[in-house]
Amino acid sequence: MANSTRITERFYSIIPAGGVGSRLWPLSRANAPKFLLDLTGSGQSLLRDTWDRMESLTSPERIMVVTGRSHRSAVCEQLPGIPDDNIVLEPGPKDSSAAIGLAAAILEHREPGVVVGSFAADHVIRGPLLFQRAVTEAIELADTGRIVTIGIAPTEVSTGFGYIRRGKPIETLGGRDSYEVFSFVEKPDAPTARKYLESGEYLWNAGMFISRADVLLDQMAQSEPELVESLRGLARVWDTPKRDRAIERVWEGLPKVAIDYTVAEPAAARGIMACVAAHFEWDDVGDFANVAKLLSRGRPNDLAVLGKNARILSDASNGIVVAESGRLISLIGMENIVVVDTPDVLLVTTKENAQKVKSVVDLVKRSGESTVL
Repeated sequence: MANSTRITERFYSIIPAGGVGSRLWPLSRANAPKFLLDLTGSGQSLLRDTWDRMESLTSPERIMVVTGRSHRSAVCEQLPGIPDDNIVLEPGPKDSSAAIGLAAAILEHREPGVVVGSFAADHVIRGPLLFQRAVTEAIELADTGRIVTIGIAPTEVSTGFGYIRRGKPIETLGGRDSYEVFSFVEKPDAPTARKYLESGEYLWNAGMFISRADVLLDQMAQSEPELVESLRGLARVWDTPKRDRAIERVWEGLPKVAIDYTVAEPAAARGIMACVAAHFEWDDVGDFANVAKLLSRGRPNDLAVLGKNARILSDASNGIVVAESGRLISLIGMENIVVVDTPDVLLVTTKENAQKVKSVVDLVKRSGESTVL
């Protein structure tokens, strides 16, 4: 792609590493959130996989991680190459607008005109060359003043993902997969998802955003002016001794709002949102059914197993077993089973009900059993 080296030299990756991943409880917990876990059997965490992916596009000095204060030591242990100035610690969770917006504001203050890209720390992507090509095309498009997302060409009927309805193609210097964004669509029911797949007009929404930092913040300010004013104020003192006092004064009052509502949907309505249609494998690993699919690699009748030194006896069973307790687990004639066995919690459900694990977590919270969260 023309000028791709020059373009990526001006690019900065942002990795938001937050959220517990409650649909993956009891494996994912407050002190061991989803992004710090190995959910693919690769031997390293999803966060480390994301770092390696971004390091193929830019240097470690141009990758920023936004995470909670309590996860600082774990993040540093998993990412020994990250510069200290590139770890942004949140006092508490404030959703993606604050996390991504703060990182963008800091980077814009340090390097006016910088192009930033936000890539979740807890997604699985396979096909590194296709990923690099899509991001490079998105950077080129973002440099023209658009906000760009990367949509994944759907391969099956899925009700677990949001969708992007793409519009007319956009001519770029070397790209061939760029489109206007007509709208964003929430998770559909199965008949609607089938129509989306058959139409060819829809892409899975992978939640990746690439933009000039100033364009991203200006768009966010259209709906949340006070939030952006606070974030830019923090950015001005971030690299000074005034940082800690400013955070304590400002952070608690920031609104909790997803970037979909402050940037993606309003930008699409304004006609400044674009997407790159990509063809790499992607999954947000939203529940144990997704984990089973990733581990079985298209063999739905297999029993997927996750966990070091797992002891499993299985007869005519399929689904997934996550073994963390060291106990022997025996399954006989179980279809689409989900078993998560940890030292203090046992979860048993089915792949069809995997999304409902979050409601169990809510029940646990109300019961006062906070020690298992």
